[in-house]
Amino acid sequence: MSLRIIWNVLLHFGGLGLAWYLYGQGQLIPAFWLLAAILLLDMLWLLLDTWQAQRLLGWMRRELPSPEPDLHGIWQELVVAAYRSMRKQRRRVEDSERQMLVFLDALSATPNGVILVDELGRIEWLNPAAGEFFGLASPQDYGQHLGNLVRDPAFARYWAAPEGQPGGVTMNGRQHSLERPVRLSVQAFPFGQGRRMLLVRDVTSVEQAERMRRDFVANVSHEVRTPLTVLSGFVETMQSVPLNPEESQRYLELMAQQARRMQHLVQDLLTLSRLEGSPPPDHSERAHLAEILEIGANDARALSEVLAAEKGEMPHRIVCRIEPDVPEEVFGSVSELQSAIGNLLSNAVRYTPEGSEIVAGLQRSAEGGVALYVKDHGPGIPAEHLPRITERFYRVDRSRSRETGGTGLGLAIVKHVAQRHGARLHVESKPGDGALFALDFPEHRLFRHEAATPPRPELKPRVI
Repeated sequence: MSLRIIWNVLLHFGGLGLAWYLYGQGQLIPAFWLLAAILLLDMLWLLLDTWQAQRLLGWMRRELPSPEPDLHGIWQELVVAAYRSMRKQRRRVEDSERQMLVFLDALSATPNGVILVDELGRIEWLNPAAGEFFGLASPQDYGQHLGNLVRDPAFARYWAAPEGQPGGVTMNGRQHSLERPVRLSVQAFPFGQGRRMLLVRDVTSVEQAERMRRDFVANVSHEVRTPLTVLSGFVETMQSVPLNPEESQRYLELMAQQARRMQHLVQDLLTLSRLEGSPPPDHSERAHLAEILEIGANDARALSEVLAAEKGEMPHRIVCRIEPDVPEEVFGSVSELQSAIGNLLSNAVRYTPEGSEIVAGLQRSAEGGVALYVKDHGPGIPAEHLPRITERFYRVDRSRSRETGGTGLGLAIVKHVAQRHGARLHVESKPGDGALFALDFPEHRLFRHEAATPPRPELKPRVI
């Protein structure tokens, strides 16, 4: 570029100076031809620059493809500068696209639904969670109006409201199954030039937890209010009405019965609170399942004899059966497992006919672990109640449960104990065919002795 400037300066100023000198010497014709030659060179140079400028412009219009045009002088320097600028621009665009793809991948991985809509309410992008919640398809539904695809009335009112409306809306999601209706929380956030981003969250479990909390408070209040009402009524009667010794004794027995009912309720509530508020048991404690079964069976026999004596009935026959060579020790809390088996046996005693057999035992599970089970021959549980029997205060037959002294918390305690030990609570029951409750412990919860133990000579199930 500097050489061309020097050449132009020398050509024009030198040529013009020489022409002026010739003109001063009276040599008009040589001066004229010299000026014509300078003008011709300028025109040729202008044509060359125009041709090179056209080639440069065409190359830039084609977005600087390779190879670049072979130009000269300042035009070649412009080619190099444009090519460098374009490479920097492309690098910035590629970096922006990579960052955008990472951002979109992160939004796609979130369990919350995200939908981006333009200023006209048309879908620009959505992640898989939003498509699952609303039944939308990506990218088939891009460009469609969101209000036309989501027909929920609550969402339609929220979507039609002015932008910037505080809060959000809770609506029904697409129904995947009859057993689990989905509840969604939708919030719209404006951004950019009239665009909006929708954040969709599945709040089904939150609403269920809130409903369970309300039900729990209501049930506790009801369960406590009933015996308190009975106790206060008896106390007022005994304070205001003269009673003979037999009537006083009967009232005192009923009052003691209601007091025991409240005591059992408080004990079960404290047990649940302890299970929920403490860390799960680790491998530092071992529980011998056969001993736990024996203790639970003895307690159940004592309970059966007491109930049978009160009602003038036959006590139950409670048997413990342990399969041969089944591991009898697991890593876990002895007190929690005693509470679980005690609740299962207590329910079996309370809800099965007099004199029937109740079996508590240990056997190998299908997955290679150990199953701790209780089998009764009672009336059974209808299929529609099985999914809810572990809920707190849920009763298949409320009137009979209160007559037998149940609190409605036993199976909830059993479920919590199973979860804390990595076990699965398995229930099988048919009306008229009894019920089977089993805690299936996985293989990694079993305690295995390092020393080899000699095989048992007897291969029949052991009965305690």
